[in-house]
Amino acid sequence: MATVDFDVNVSLTRGKCETPGCKNGAKLQCPTCVKLGIQGSLFCSQECFRGYWTSHKLIHKKSSVGRVEQCHSFNPWPNYTFTGTLRPHPVSEKRSLPENIARPDYADHPEGNPAGEQVVRGSTCIRMLNDEEIEGMRVAGRLGREVLDVALNAIEVGVTTEEIDRLVHEACIERECYPSPLNYYCFPKSCCTSVNEVICHGIPDFRPLQNGDICNVDVTVYHRGLHGDLNETVNVGSVDNDGRNLVRVAWECLYKAIDIVKPGTKYRDVGGVIQKHAQAHGFSVVRSYCGHGIHNLFHTAPSVPHYAKNKAVGLMKPGHTFTIEPMISEGTWRDEIWPDNWTAVTQDGKRSAQFEHTLLVTDTGCEILTERREKGGQPFFMD
Repeated sequence: MATVDFDVNVSLTRGKCETPGCKNGAKLQCPTCVKLGIQGSLFCSQECFRGYWTSHKLIHKKSSVGRVEQCHSFNPWPNYTFTGTLRPHPVSEKRSLPENIARPDYADHPEGNPAGEQVVRGSTCIRMLNDEEIEGMRVAGRLGREVLDVALNAIEVGVTTEEIDRLVHEACIERECYPSPLNYYCFPKSCCTSVNEVICHGIPDFRPLQNGDICNVDVTVYHRGLHGDLNETVNVGSVDNDGRNLVRVAWECLYKAIDIVKPGTKYRDVGGVIQKHAQAHGFSVVRSYCGHGIHNLFHTAPSVPHYAKNKAVGLMKPGHTFTIEPMISEGTWRDEIWPDNWTAVTQDGKRSAQFEHTLLVTDTGCEILTERREKGGQPFFMD
């Protein structure tokens, strides 16, 4: 159990210690109450906080019960027929950032339009980054990795994706990064969290993760004018064998594709490698979403489809930076979109898993800019 310390001069104006019989000025606040949005909960010292803990924690339970009741009654689209069992839950307000955080061009646009991307839309010209830009992409990739690690370390049964989003947002600010999804075409949160049948672009909300879920967290950071993009799917609690197999095969699909990344490889060949491995295990490959070029623009050329016999244009060359991010599903590859205009789900309600890295083509192969720095780069689901 811990508390959050406030500046002493400020805390003295916040009131008295709430421990019965104590008249000292408050210097601390209960961190759980801060997360739950409960006002007050002020204490003068760790000793008073610990001494009153048995009674005080009942406030948390009452707040949680009220939130669960609110979530169960939440039904924003009464006429929509869901494909699976997942349901939307309330979403918190859009988070703000300090003024000193550099922003991409869409960050403050009322419709979230990325002007830079729109200028080159339709072009198949692939930028070759110079040495300075490549080094900047390495930094963005490393910072993105750190932020995703913060999120994945927090995932467990009972944690909400809203809480994951808060952690991502704060981790970005700590690293002087802008969370790239925020306000991109008006996306309302700082990361994407896609649970079970959600393929991608899930909006973090107050639904607690449940035992047996699979959950993907997709993070992109914008640092000093460049983006670093990655995601992983993890098992929540005890996941059945079919679910674990799906997650493992999705990860294998990504790395088998990375194995062919080198100068001269056709971008269209990536999909053939992925589909061959997915189908060998009885899974399908989502076709509506693909990997993409990335640097100062969030999404740009090249387009990197994940399915076979696609018509992607271009050859890989040193200095290209792009993502590969296969979405592998238990059933059909077809998808549909929830009425929030973002959440993509499988058309048959079966589960989907995804993994993503940002890659740099080198003279001899590729560099994974967003690879995990710990445990030999293994994904979290193997921990």
